[in-house]
Amino acid sequence: MNEQAFVGTIMIDCNDLDVMSSFWCRALRLEEKVRHPSHVWLSRLSDRGPALALQRVPEPRQGKNRIHLDIGAKDPEAFAEHIISLGGAKVEDHEVEGFRWSVLADPEGNVFCVTPAEH
Repeated sequence: MNEQAFVGTIMIDCNDLDVMSSFWCRALRLEEKVRHPSHVWLSRLSDRGPALALQRVPEPRQGKNRIHLDIGAKDPEAFAEHIISLGGAKVEDHEVEGFRWSVLADPEGNVFCVTPAEH
């Protein structure tokens, strides 16, 4: 097989598709592309990047995410404020050897990091 595998979609488990779709669409300027009763596919994260999608699950999130998004922003602090205004939360800030990032959470507690865009 000569074709290489690729990441086509990043799927986020959630309980409320409407709340989470609205949050991620507004947070990253995405659009809903396909909706089914238990899944919503949003637009691609970049021209050649994967799409973001949501999958309804019955159980709430438990413990720490094992995989998370790292989102680059030109102004990480302004982006964090934007996330909070959409119903997200700031969890904590970090700095290692002069590199700073923030851990944020979506409305259902799924964590993701925000870093400077040039990282």
